[in-house]
Amino acid sequence: MTQYKVTLAYDGTNFAGYQVQPHQRTVQGVIQAALAKMTKQPTFHIDGSGRTDSGVHALGQVISFAYPGRLAPASMLAALNSLMPLDIEILDVAIVADSFHARYSARGKRYLYRVALGKYTDPFKRLYTGHYPYRLDVARIRVALADLVGTHDFTSFAASGGVITDKVRTIYEATVTEDAANHELRFEFYGNGFLYNMVRILVATLLEIGNGRRPEHDFLRLFAVKDRQQARGTAPASGLYLKTVYYPEDDE
Repeated sequence: MTQYKVTLAYDGTNFAGYQVQPHQRTVQGVIQAALAKMTKQPTFHIDGSGRTDSGVHALGQVISFAYPGRLAPASMLAALNSLMPLDIEILDVAIVADSFHARYSARGKRYLYRVALGKYTDPFKRLYTGHYPYRLDVARIRVALADLVGTHDFTSFAASGGVITDKVRTIYEATVTEDAANHELRFEFYGNGFLYNMVRILVATLLEIGNGRRPEHDFLRLFAVKDRQQARGTAPASGLYLKTVYYPEDDE
C-alpha cells in the first residue's frame, strides 16, 4: 500500500458538503467513487483534513488515502482529474509516510471569507460571496480582529450542531483586506483549528461591529459569556473558502 496526500479545490455550490451522506452528492463520495473505479474495488475510503458544509468552497482541501500499488504522483494526479466532475480539480499529489493523516497530521488551517458590498446582490457573485449592503467602518473591524488573535474559548461561536466539547482554539492571524476593484471585503483566519460554523459566525459578528451595532471589543465579552445566542448571526456558506491546510513538513 502507498500513502498519498492529495490537495484539491472545489466549488461547493452543488455539493451537500464534503462528508459522505446517504443519497447526497458530496466531495468525499465523488472522490471515493473515482478511486473505487481505479482500483476495481466495491468501496474505497479517504480521509479529509476536515468537513466543509453545503455551499462552502475549497481552494486547498487536503485528503489522504492508502492505495494498493504505487503510481507516480503525476500519474495519480492525471488519473484522478480524468475522473473528476467540472467542480473538482486535483491540484497536487505527493507520496507520504504511512503515518500521514490529512486530519490528524494537520497543524493549522487558513480560511478565506469574501463579502460583496454592493447595494444589490450581484448575480455573478451570489454563489461565491456573502453579501452585506450596509455601511461598514473597516477601522472598527480591524480593532475587533486584533482581539481574536490568541487562545480563547470560542463557545459563543460554535454552532449547536457541533459535537466537540473542547472549544478552546488558537488564532494566529485574523485580517481584513479591502478589495476596491471588486467591491469586496476579504477576511482571512489562520488558526490551529476551527469549530463547526465558527468562521461564518465570526464574520457575522465582525460585520455587526463594522456597522456599529456592537462595540469594537465585543469579542472579549462574548468569549467570557460562552453563549452562542449572544453572537447571533451566521454569514452565508457561499462566501467561505478553505484556503490552506498546514502540516509540520511545510516548515522543512
